[in-house]
Amino acid sequence: MALGQPRIEYKSNSEILKMREAGLVLAEALDEAVAMARPGVTTAAVDKVFAKVLERHGATSNFLGYHGFPANICASVNHEVVHGFPSDYELKDGDVLKIDGGAIVDGWHSDSARTVLVGKNIDPADQRLSDITEQAMWAGIAAAAKARFIGQIGTAIDDYVTSQPGDELGILEDYCGHGIGSEMHMAPDVLNYNSGHRGPRIKPGMALAIEPMLVRGGIETSVLEDDWTVVTNDKSNASQWEHTVAFTMGGIWVLSAHDGGEAGLAPFGVAPSPILP
Repeated sequence: MALGQPRIEYKSNSEILKMREAGLVLAEALDEAVAMARPGVTTAAVDKVFAKVLERHGATSNFLGYHGFPANICASVNHEVVHGFPSDYELKDGDVLKIDGGAIVDGWHSDSARTVLVGKNIDPADQRLSDITEQAMWAGIAAAAKARFIGQIGTAIDDYVTSQPGDELGILEDYCGHGIGSEMHMAPDVLNYNSGHRGPRIKPGMALAIEPMLVRGGIETSVLEDDWTVVTNDKSNASQWEHTVAFTMGGIWVLSAHDGGEAGLAPFGVAPSPILP
């Protein structure tokens, strides 16, 4: 603690490189989990595929056992926003599945999430929801490359979402991004909306999980009896996208993206700054 505030962890280059290893394993695990998410497949089967990739690389899940969480991924379907349990639920054509997972390599963490639109009968409104959520994440990451304070990330996400034509989408305020490194959840919180507060100063060595969660309806949520699964009160569908981002002396590096964030950042005029081993 510093002046009553949680301590922010600043990583060395070698520690960030370990987080990059975890991020690449995680990206591969999510690739295979997304490919598995087809109509008729259970979310438990998606979880098993994810776990096998981690095992193959000698990595471990930072979700399994976390405060008693029973699986390697969160699998949240349709109006379930986050923290859903994988189960024997069989995915249906048109489902909106959020896969959120993490990996640990040599004690260093990565965290990432993707929205999967299952099958071929996709509601255009759900496609729009996922697309805007994903691009809002990249808008926040791109803003982080030039930002002085954490609060500017949430402002950039908010500005992107509210500038989109068409039906208004809600930005969840009760759940947010976070610091990450030697633990999965660390200081500081990374809000996904304009709170009016600038937050901590961004410095090299910091690493953040940036993860906007958007909904097609109201932003009021509840937690189910399992004490984990978060659902929208109005049953509107939700989307979540997330990447782990490190701040280097040269800029930012998206540790959980195969290309370090090059493709996602390019539309915003930002290039990643990887650390050489």
